[in-house]
Amino acid sequence: MTEHISRRTFARLLGAGALSAATAPPSLAVESSPEVKHDTPGVPSYDSLGALKFPSGFLWGAATASYQVEGAVKEGGRGTSIWDVFSHAPGKTANGETGDIADDNYHRNGQDVALMKDLGLKTARFSMAWSRIFPDGSGQPNQAGLDHYRDLVDTMLQAGIQPYCTLYHWDLPQALQDKGGWENPDTARAFADYAGFVASKLSDRVRHWMTMNEIHTFTVAGYGSGLNAPGLQVGTKRLNQLTHYAVWGHGLGVQAIRANTKQSVQVGLAEDAKAICPVIATPEHIAAAHTAYQEENAQFLNVVMTGKYTERFLKRMGTNAPQFTPEEMTAIATPIDFVGLNVYTPTWVRADSSEETGYRIVPTPSTYPHMESPWINLGPEALFWSPTLAHRIYNVKAIYITENGASAQDTITSDDHVWDIGRVMYLRNYISQLHRAIQAGAPVKGYFLWSLLDNYEWADGYSKRFGITFVDFETQKRIPKLSSQFYKSIIAANAVA
Repeated sequence: MTEHISRRTFARLLGAGALSAATAPPSLAVESSPEVKHDTPGVPSYDSLGALKFPSGFLWGAATASYQVEGAVKEGGRGTSIWDVFSHAPGKTANGETGDIADDNYHRNGQDVALMKDLGLKTARFSMAWSRIFPDGSGQPNQAGLDHYRDLVDTMLQAGIQPYCTLYHWDLPQALQDKGGWENPDTARAFADYAGFVASKLSDRVRHWMTMNEIHTFTVAGYGSGLNAPGLQVGTKRLNQLTHYAVWGHGLGVQAIRANTKQSVQVGLAEDAKAICPVIATPEHIAAAHTAYQEENAQFLNVVMTGKYTERFLKRMGTNAPQFTPEEMTAIATPIDFVGLNVYTPTWVRADSSEETGYRIVPTPSTYPHMESPWINLGPEALFWSPTLAHRIYNVKAIYITENGASAQDTITSDDHVWDIGRVMYLRNYISQLHRAIQAGAPVKGYFLWSLLDNYEWADGYSKRFGITFVDFETQKRIPKLSSQFYKSIIAANAVA
């Protein structure tokens, strides 16, 4: 979601620019879609509308995150998180807004699960607040917090919705930040203990686990730019080291989950890998994108999937490179069952023989179209290229789009409608490109729309709305938007038109 800081070298291409046999992506030809039937009398069939049919069993879901929706920050034994402290510090968030109440989801789980069921969701992604389970980050667990999430999961299962649980979505217990946060390797160990404990208690109900959400963002924006909690600017050397501890924590977490589950589970992570797209789909630019996907994600997805930092990244960082042990790298590379990709916006690259890497990022012109959030530049191709490259570079067997969506300037009419045609446009085009990726061979098993609800959008407070459900934050009234109707139609038909 934000700017990556990583680069790496990859074998230069010769002749026509085709990739080497070991790394070459297969042909990107797209097969035609099977016909989609529509039995409503007098309504054109989906096939006549050019609908794109998704594979049978494809999982349609939506996503939320604990601090963004729960509220109840001082209830149920929950401890203080870094976002409680950061959002209450003057000048850190838009209009000084906090997640103290947010969507009041803590008290409205039943209502929000009913929204999911009405949409026809097959699955939903949620995150746990670490400080609800361990108020101090470690030590004595809080039974009330565990009971809350058990009740949430049971409500989802009763509604026929499979829970996908993320264990860490940015809200680090403040008690651990007081000891150095992710700069302290003990935080990685504490995360593994937390992950193992929760898995031991809920793996009889939850079959899919994600360790962390967007390691890139919570490290770079939290400790690099200081735009997010904990709001620090530690410099390049310290940032690289704490990022290493975070990906190490992910690996330790995978191991802890597997060691403590009651049944067979699937474990992965949700990462905002920079969605590299070639400016034109010609061999030389595709080859540049293939290299750039590894280089630009070197400290995050690439090291998780390969178990090593790229030579170019280490060379470029020099004395600022992270220090690590072979044992840590082995843990980081612990095999995962699936990769979750959060995809919002493209990063366009072109081939460039003058660059040692063989590629160059193309700057975004001032006239480039974007959604309400200026960082969401429109580029539906991102949802084709990111899963396609992830699969072909790392031989990933299962991919989920764990976040995709857009902010819009939503207004509610006097008769309680939100006609968010811009968001519908965004979703239609992005999901169509996802269909193209699946047809080209990317093993995408499901899609989680961000987000079910308008919510607390971190440092942007409540100024940016991402939900397909409008939330009146004064009354907590929920109103499905046009985009909700659109998504519901996609789920019902298992097709986009």
